[in-house]
Amino acid sequence: MEVRQVDNPDVQRQKVEDIISAYRDKPGALIPVLHEIQNALGYLPRWVQYRVSNIMNIPVSEVNSIISFYALFSEKPKGEYAIGVCKGTACYVRGADKIIEKLEEELGIEAGDTTPDGKFSIEVMRCLGACGLGPVMVINDDIYTRIKPDKVKDIINAIRQKDGSETT
Repeated sequence: MEVRQVDNPDVQRQKVEDIISAYRDKPGALIPVLHEIQNALGYLPRWVQYRVSNIMNIPVSEVNSIISFYALFSEKPKGEYAIGVCKGTACYVRGADKIIEKLEEELGIEAGDTTPDGKFSIEVMRCLGACGLGPVMVINDDIYTRIKPDKVKDIINAIRQKDGSETT
C-alpha cells in the first residue's frame, strides 16, 4: 500500500479522527488503526498515540508498546526514499555495517534519521528473510541484494538523478 503523507495539520487531525472513528467499536482494531494512520501521515507522532488512546479507550502505554514492538511502525517521519538495511545475522556477517556506514557518509545522517530535505531516511532492520542474498538493502519497494559498500554512492546518485535532485 502506498504511503500518502498529509502535511496540513488540520487535515492531519481530521484524517486521524476519521480513521479512528471507523474502527472505534471494533475489538482488536489497534494495529489496523495505527497502520492506516501511518499510511496517511507517514509516521505515528506522539499526539496521534494520545488521540488513539483517548478515543479507543486503550492505555497510551499499550498504544506505545505496540508501536515500539512492531518494526513497521515509526514514531519519526521517514524520507521519501526509506532505506532499510538488514542487520540480521547473515547480513551482519557479510558486511551490513559497512553498508550502513557508507549510507551515513553519503547522506550525512545517521541510521534512524531523515535528511533535512525529507528525501532519504536510513533504518536498521532485522532479518528480511533473504539470508542467502545478504547483505540486503531495501529502498521503498526495491530490493538490493549482495550489496557492496562501493555501490552505495551509485545507487543514491541514480535515485537523485531519477528524482531530479542534485548528485555528488
